[in-house]
Amino acid sequence: MNTTRIFSLIVLLATAAKLVGGPTNAILFVTQVPVPADFTTIGSTFGNHQPSLDSCGRGGDLYIRYPNGALKNLTRAAGFGQWGAQTTNAIAVRQPCVHWSGNKAVFSMVVGAPHFQYDYSDTGVWQIFEITNFLDSNAVPVITKVPNQPTNFNNVSPIYGSDDRIIFTSDRPRNGEAQLYPQLDEYEEAPTVTGLWSLQPTNGDLFLINHTPSGAFSPLVDNAGRIIFARWDHLQRDQQADTDWVHGSITYGAFNWSDESSNSVATTNQTEVFPEPRSVRTDLLAGTGLTGHNFNQFFPWMINQDGTEEETLNHVGRHELGGSYANGAFTNDPNVQDLYYFGGNYNTNTVNNFLMVREDPRTPGLFYGIDAPEFGSHSGGQIVSLTGATNVNAFYMKVNFLTPLSTRTPAANSNSITPDHTGLYRNPLMTADGFFLAAHASYKLAEPNLGTADFPTTPYDFRLKFLTLSNGLYVPGTPLTAGLTNRAAYWSPDILVTQTNFLWEFDPVEVVARPRPAASARAMAAPELAAFAAANVSVGNFQNYLRTHQLALIVSRDVTTRDAADHQQPFNLRVAGTAHQNLGAAGKIYDVAWLQLFQADQLRSLNYGNTNSPRAGRRVIAQHLHDPAADNPPSAALASVRVGADGSTAALVPARRALAWQLTDTNNIGVVRERYWLTFAPGEIRTCTSCHGVNLTTQSGQPAPTNTPLALISLLNYWKTNATVQSAVVTNLGNKFFQITFVRRPAESGVTHHIQSSSNLLTWTDIATYAGTNIALTANAAEISRTGSPNENVTVRHTAAMNNSVAKFLRVSVTRP
Repeated sequence: MNTTRIFSLIVLLATAAKLVGGPTNAILFVTQVPVPADFTTIGSTFGNHQPSLDSCGRGGDLYIRYPNGALKNLTRAAGFGQWGAQTTNAIAVRQPCVHWSGNKAVFSMVVGAPHFQYDYSDTGVWQIFEITNFLDSNAVPVITKVPNQPTNFNNVSPIYGSDDRIIFTSDRPRNGEAQLYPQLDEYEEAPTVTGLWSLQPTNGDLFLINHTPSGAFSPLVDNAGRIIFARWDHLQRDQQADTDWVHGSITYGAFNWSDESSNSVATTNQTEVFPEPRSVRTDLLAGTGLTGHNFNQFFPWMINQDGTEEETLNHVGRHELGGSYANGAFTNDPNVQDLYYFGGNYNTNTVNNFLMVREDPRTPGLFYGIDAPEFGSHSGGQIVSLTGATNVNAFYMKVNFLTPLSTRTPAANSNSITPDHTGLYRNPLMTADGFFLAAHASYKLAEPNLGTADFPTTPYDFRLKFLTLSNGLYVPGTPLTAGLTNRAAYWSPDILVTQTNFLWEFDPVEVVARPRPAASARAMAAPELAAFAAANVSVGNFQNYLRTHQLALIVSRDVTTRDAADHQQPFNLRVAGTAHQNLGAAGKIYDVAWLQLFQADQLRSLNYGNTNSPRAGRRVIAQHLHDPAADNPPSAALASVRVGADGSTAALVPARRALAWQLTDTNNIGVVRERYWLTFAPGEIRTCTSCHGVNLTTQSGQPAPTNTPLALISLLNYWKTNATVQSAVVTNLGNKFFQITFVRRPAESGVTHHIQSSSNLLTWTDIATYAGTNIALTANAAEISRTGSPNENVTVRHTAAMNNSVAKFLRVSVTRP
């Protein structure tokens, strides 16, 4: 491992050599009309997917710079975009990605603009396009819209998967239902993308890879086949509701819808159950011993291309990389400490955020990113690198500063600009032959938003530049272009906006063939395999059940163990009623009895004091797990599963919906809380060693646990009893009849139970179907009983007697569209 890290550093420093000429390969990039506003606009850190003219002007294009330095406007050559007045053929372009072959690329483009003042007709949404025939500077490029993508939503950040599926982010609702559009983030309740999506263009197969309540950004498929992306994590209670409480008056008017359905109604309920209250809610914190929870950061994440194994990159935490400050969770326990970087770690440099992730093509697992503030710099900040290869333990991940620390944020004023502040950077790119590029703005203060609404002006002059080393850090060098212009004029639609600035240059990518990585995956570990064997349950059959019912299984071996470096929450943990414990220090010991589960429901919205006119869209808030498909063993605690005597937990959870959880005591009061939303794929069996995964040792100095989880054995035995079809032969008036009994959940949407008959085990025919409240029985089926709520035990009998007839077989087949 040390050898790998040293090699990464050597390769990075090797780029210090002054490079002559230019890169061997062509560079694709885009131009953007500058938009001085920096809140949910095209250059913002979040909410940058919106196509409105206030958020994203028209008049930019997709360009290529050939190795000889020649430039070509590809969109214009292909018949898109225009000079001057922006109307029908007006475009904006963003985020190209080159195919593994190097001969085609995908990118996002919005087409159209208002034709006249106050023209509020549809002006388009961001859609994914593919370009071919652009490698020859004399050829006419061909741009086609990628088929079968969501057509009424904004699809951005497209990349190619290992199997040529298109992976992208979109603001399509998690389940596609219109009443949930748009999803609102957990910070300002501004529209956000819902997560990463995967599309097979040829047949339209589309699925949500992960559900991110506040958004996912800049995905890439790395050398190891993982999707690496930046994610905005903001799992805290609603600050808009808290603002109204603090001020004692209605500014936002936060409220909950009754549920997520299309016929839901607005309520006066503002109840939030997870996580603990924010620090401003002194009324809710009084007497609890809680400090109050505030959380806000952009961090690097990884997930497999099928949606499994979502976690921070290599399970790196804030205590390894710095990140946002967090108070100790409790005020009445000296063992619980504030979380911030305090030195003594292997990594000696911190980051507040990690945006615009890109991998070094020459050093697998070496990632570049931007540490930038949320507002005021159009995502411009400091260029940093992070070692994150698959063989690097999170404890040994290292941040390197590639531009001066002063470039992390704009200077407070002109008198505080330090001599080493070289401007602000975004969109870093290392080429295969060692050229380092980035979009650079020479302006060093926060965006002043100069000019007027109709003639906006910004001193932010983002230009793509080759970077060179000076005193061990990168500084801006030769521009990629001589500067590109378009005197674009467009209706906003209220105001005729005319921009005369140089166009911003963003999103450079190298046009080069790359090895196609195999999609990453992880096999189930031995302790969990042993649990399946002990319960005599087939892993394959169990996973088929999970997929059919859109479920995943989550398992922890010992939740009393935590990473030794994480002291922000209690770590002296004991399983209630047992002697099983793991202690990291003398002092208070916390008993844990239950793992309580929460699902992210889009219920929260704002009415700004007008209850008759709530705003469109909904924010996620945590609700106790209530998905009917998640049939866990009965529990005395709400939405909870019991912690096993060995510290293990196991639970069925809904797939493709963000989830969180907490360990609770015997009174169901939270002790240790999950700080991130996580999504699981249908059929996924996700196993963790601990409550907070162990990088090197647990809080008691031990290695990660390897016990066979007793809670998993218990859950599998419960599942066998409640999911297995039971058959019987009964006698009535001297005749024998074949019947079967099965368990179903009427509230589980989209699931149909088919009771089928066969005489040869080859051809099966439905004799009855159960789909929610729609039950249909043919003349060959009789319902003998249906009891229980909410789960029903159903017995169906074949009406044809078995005497002196051909053989009969019955089965239950469960399907989902």
